[in-house]
Amino acid sequence: MALAERRISATEARIAGLELPRGGWTEAARQDALARLRAMGLPERRDEYWRFTRPDTLSQAETPRAALFKPEETEIFSDLDRLKIVFVDGVFDAAQSDDLSLEGVTIERLADASVTDIHWARDLYGTLEARGQVPVQRPFAALNTAFATDGLMIHVIGKPSKPISLVYVHDSETSDAILHHVVKVEPGAEVTLLENGPAAARFNKCMEIDVADGGKLHLIRSQGRDHERRAVTHLFARLGEESVFKAFTLTVNGVLTRNEAFVELTGDDATVHVAGACVGDGDFHHDDTVFITHDAVNCESRQVFKKVLRNGATGVFQGKILVKEGAQKTDGYQISQSLLLDGDSQFLAKPELEIYADDVACSHGSTSGAIDEEALFYLRSRGVPAGAATDLLTLAFLAEAVDEIEDPDLAADIVSRLESWLARRR
Repeated sequence: MALAERRISATEARIAGLELPRGGWTEAARQDALARLRAMGLPERRDEYWRFTRPDTLSQAETPRAALFKPEETEIFSDLDRLKIVFVDGVFDAAQSDDLSLEGVTIERLADASVTDIHWARDLYGTLEARGQVPVQRPFAALNTAFATDGLMIHVIGKPSKPISLVYVHDSETSDAILHHVVKVEPGAEVTLLENGPAAARFNKCMEIDVADGGKLHLIRSQGRDHERRAVTHLFARLGEESVFKAFTLTVNGVLTRNEAFVELTGDDATVHVAGACVGDGDFHHDDTVFITHDAVNCESRQVFKKVLRNGATGVFQGKILVKEGAQKTDGYQISQSLLLDGDSQFLAKPELEIYADDVACSHGSTSGAIDEEALFYLRSRGVPAGAATDLLTLAFLAEAVDEIEDPDLAADIVSRLESWLARRR
């Protein structure tokens, strides 16, 4: 009883500090999300899917302070031809953004879209998030759906000539940002989304993605820079027949980051790849929680996560593949690995398979270890300094995750950022 009362009290205290947007077609979804949030309550450390990560600083009413970080290099993706859309502490900044027009796609702000009488996102906002609450509750996602005041509605009807780049700027040490994006990819359409930046002192972001038959979506994210930031992000995706969704996330800083992904393959011959690479130093806690549901025939899923940790950093991976009855010829692959550069860091993993079909090929594995001493000796014996040799082996360890990025220019930019981060911390 005491635990339940504490959970309710903490949830109500968090809600009290927020204002529920009113009006428009999002109101029904917001009220539903608020009711679900109150019913489940914000997470406690005793919850099964939070036992490796302390949720208190994400759920407390007061925003933890996060010092602003002066970048030592140019912004990632800045050399690419892209449509740039900037949010400062969770608020759209028109002055720093490009015009929201691009062939093959329409882009609107959440606040503007929600007041229209008829809108394509009406049947999606909050819908995929609600589906993602079963069988695992995701209270922070419900909080987001209820209280998000900004975000984008992205409707892809063709093949835009350049990627859409969302840039999240952190400008206040006590900012508490909640963003909600909805992306719909029509049949045969294809788009690349880029995301980067620390966003806020505390950041809660939700992205609902619907990829129709034959559609393709590539998502590349970079989380980093401001080390004291805290973030919880959610991806909810639904894939149609012969559709493709590939997501990669790079994380190089942050005292606490929790990235959740819930993907449903509902059409035959669909493909989803969810990958991530992180490098953490010191007071760093990084949690990837992934749930992929196969509910169609001949679908493929890949989960590839690599974490490099040192000086007491902590990495967490919780990944599940669920194959429903009738989802024959499923090909599910999951790998989570950590490279521990000292004896103080730790990697906590919980890989899962749940299969109700008999014609499937599913595998999962998780390993944790130190630098290969023989490989290190080989490089040292050929004149490579110890620090540079360690960096080379670290990059080689991360390569399998980075290889999930199809665009070679984007992959090269990611590798360049990793090289710079490692070199600065030798």
